[in-house]
Amino acid sequence: MSEEKKPRLLVVEDDYENQKFLQIFLKRKFELEICDNSETFYEKIEGNNFDIILMDISLKGKKDGLQLTQELRAKDKYENIPIVGLSAHAFQRDKDNAYNAGIDIFLTKPVQNDVLMDTLVRALNQKVTK
Repeated sequence: MSEEKKPRLLVVEDDYENQKFLQIFLKRKFELEICDNSETFYEKIEGNNFDIILMDISLKGKKDGLQLTQELRAKDKYENIPIVGLSAHAFQRDKDNAYNAGIDIFLTKPVQNDVLMDTLVRALNQKVTK
């Protein structure tokens, strides 16, 4: 294979500044799609195949990242996809709720760039080797 295909990453993030930063930073290693609420989330999920998801836990709108994660886990297509949760809330109950919803790895904002990239790559590699 001469050209390595980048893994497809769906970023679910409702803050525009964070979206811009993540797009610039993550496009080096991932083919990116970004959505900012549950409505656009459903459009992206139905029309694409993703290798990994970066899910903001606190989303504006009808559903938060935990609800979206639970719905994904109920679908055969996405029951084993790596989902990395990102939240400004760092209490133990927030982490517990995220893991109970189906988040694989929980990170708190602000997260260092290299930690975020390493976590995404590691989560992707763990799923590939299983």
